[in-house]
Amino acid sequence: MKIAFKLAYRNLIGAGLRTWLNVIVLSFSFVVIIWLKGLMVGWDHQAKNDMSQWQIGQGQYWHNSYEPYDPFALNDSHAPIPDMFEEQIKAGEMVPMLYAQGSIYPEGRMKSIKISGIPADQTLLKIPSASLDTVVEAIPAIVGASMAHSSHLEKGSRFVMRWRDSKGTFDAAEVEIVDVFSTTVAQIDMGQVWIPLDVMQQKLLMPGEASVFSFGEISEKPAQLENFKLKSFSELTAEVDEMIKMKSSGQSVFYIILILLAMLAIFDTQVLSIFRRQKEIGTYVALGYTRREVVGLFTIEGAMHAVLAAVVAAIYGVPFFIWQAKSGFTLPMDTSEFGMTIAPTMYPVYSMGLIVSTVLIVFLTTLVVSYWPSRRIAKMNPTEALRGKIQ
Repeated sequence: MKIAFKLAYRNLIGAGLRTWLNVIVLSFSFVVIIWLKGLMVGWDHQAKNDMSQWQIGQGQYWHNSYEPYDPFALNDSHAPIPDMFEEQIKAGEMVPMLYAQGSIYPEGRMKSIKISGIPADQTLLKIPSASLDTVVEAIPAIVGASMAHSSHLEKGSRFVMRWRDSKGTFDAAEVEIVDVFSTTVAQIDMGQVWIPLDVMQQKLLMPGEASVFSFGEISEKPAQLENFKLKSFSELTAEVDEMIKMKSSGQSVFYIILILLAMLAIFDTQVLSIFRRQKEIGTYVALGYTRREVVGLFTIEGAMHAVLAAVVAAIYGVPFFIWQAKSGFTLPMDTSEFGMTIAPTMYPVYSMGLIVSTVLIVFLTTLVVSYWPSRRIAKMNPTEALRGKIQ
């Protein structure tokens, strides 16, 4: 076996440029596959981390009627805050939020929105609710950068906001934007105006009520409540998982094409090598090699392309991966209106499992492709092979 590896290595180096072209193409496959998969893993981690910090904490309690994609259910999605939550809210471990459907009229235009109430003194979420603790002549409000851009709003803008209270009566008041925040979580940005929770409860005639509770690390989570249902972190981030899964499936087609191109080059090299080296094959058999050993020699020779490619990929791939992990990959488009949690700059995350699995897949594929044309050696007549004739 040791001799087989030495012969295979010598033959590969002796092939010169043809070997290195195959190795470079195969190393490119290594680097691209690992980078793209790392980008997907990084997106998954980053999206879930941003959602946790900005919106859901470690989980949420939803009102039984609350449905984030049904604006008509918002006005019925509220109930008194359970007494058992009061202690966690005071300790800053839970944030109550109240939602309602409304309309705003900036610059004479009408826009349907989601009115969101949040305590000004909360610190669990990164939403800059402290800005709501401002004395102005109108209702203080904050909006996300995407909402501000689409509605032509800025800090200091004033407009009329209309809503319907719990009695079904329409009311309106003037609102002033006291802050504009930037976030990658579209669910708390697009089409939303955030105002103080106590002001919203007063205006909508819903004292002490809420629609959703985001919580952090709390010691006890009630298994069942009368008006609210528990939503775990995994349930709330399921959409991100589905999106990553869909994107990964689409990328798999690209991976397959990339690997097939590299494997085609190796397959052609093996076929050409067997055709041109018939006398060498006959000599091996004449010297006492069995047909199986000769097939193994050529298979090892082809598989060593993957070994050399892994070494070459490590030479230029490792610095590239380190640079990408630090600097990230900036998307050449505006991601604020995608409707999903995606940062403008994505940072790949590489794991040892990702690298090892990619190397094994490419190596095993190369091994199979190398063995396939080498099987023909077993059918060759040694005498005719020494003459350079194909049987």
